[in-house]
Amino acid sequence: MRPQTFSTRITDLLGIRHPILCGGLGPRVSDARYVAAVVNAGGMGFIVGAGFPDSDEFRNELRTCRELTGARNFGVNLYISRQAGGVERVKQQIRILIEEKVACVETAGASPEAVVPLLKEAGIKVLHKVPAVRYAHTAARMGVDGVIVVGNECGGHPGIYQIGSIVQAAQAPREIGLPVVIGGGIGSGRQLAGVLAMGADAVLMGTRMMVAEELWIHPEVKAKVVAGDGSESVVVKSAIRDHHRVLRNESAEAVMELDRAQVSEFERFRPHVMGALAHEAYVTGDTRKGMIDYGHAAVFADAVRKVEAIFDDIIDDAVAASSRLKRLMA
Repeated sequence: MRPQTFSTRITDLLGIRHPILCGGLGPRVSDARYVAAVVNAGGMGFIVGAGFPDSDEFRNELRTCRELTGARNFGVNLYISRQAGGVERVKQQIRILIEEKVACVETAGASPEAVVPLLKEAGIKVLHKVPAVRYAHTAARMGVDGVIVVGNECGGHPGIYQIGSIVQAAQAPREIGLPVVIGGGIGSGRQLAGVLAMGADAVLMGTRMMVAEELWIHPEVKAKVVAGDGSESVVVKSAIRDHHRVLRNESAEAVMELDRAQVSEFERFRPHVMGALAHEAYVTGDTRKGMIDYGHAAVFADAVRKVEAIFDDIIDDAVAASSRLKRLMA
């Protein structure tokens, strides 16, 4: 077990050794086994609550993670849907989080205003994820414990403004007084060192971790990520202002056609963006269909390795980058 090298507000807040967070990779992708591997390696991982609509199954997944981490703290991703009933579904899961003594959550999607008081009252740390610093200001006023700001390079949802990570890494710590985590295209230690130098407190990784040995997805999916360099990603669903960076495949091409035609009815998109398509790709290894979150950090995912080995390389690289900076100072 590698000792702590960097101490930040995030490592203190979450009680972790390394300022590395691994975001939810989609419903049922970030499961208990993968999240436990992240936690045991010294970072923080998040089980995606949306993947477990059944209360008993959700509770069992949390308990499995607790057993695998040896009672270490782990996190849960709570996606707050803007659709009717979205907040209530999250509140139902929060009741289970409280009973199972989950330590922290990553909230995303719609405003967390309706659930922050419940989480805070229970002593659960809240990190709200946003695609632009302007939204982080709003989250801070709601009383969250920290913010995760993701840039345009991220796999998943980069937001309508699509601002780059290096810009937001410099902007967010200057404007937000809370602990700040930066995501989007992050996959190396020198980026971690740069983020810390700019005043942030941790990084968030997604696509980089798609090649983690402990992740259950089909080996062919991992092989595709290893062979890629990030240029295979494309942003779709811009016509309905739900920008989504995914792997360029048949489904993405179909959605791009709808975007070019400025189609605004979601039902036209539905056959191509259903979550079941992406899940099928993860199960079978056939990535021709589905919205498969895929960001620029694929360029750093050059081999399938255990989470701890990936973390060790990142910390070594961050230390080397920090040392180089010191040498360059006159």
